[in-house]
Amino acid sequence: MKVCYNNLFKLLIDKKMKKTDLAREAGLTPATLARLSKDEIVSMETIIKICECLNCRIEDVLEIVKDQR
Repeated sequence: MKVCYNNLFKLLIDKKMKKTDLAREAGLTPATLARLSKDEIVSMETIIKICECLNCRIEDVLEIVKDQR
């Protein structure tokens, strides 16, 4: 299974925020932003920071998708 953060990036567009705005407000590192952009796994702590910053639910940030083999 993989994760997909397209929901997060759509939410940022809706809120007229850039990834760098999110990083600054949620206290994320550039490395974490890179991991999100590559649909790589990040810590639950990071997901919680994002949800608190954006006042949203986990499912508004990520989606778990099955591998297509």
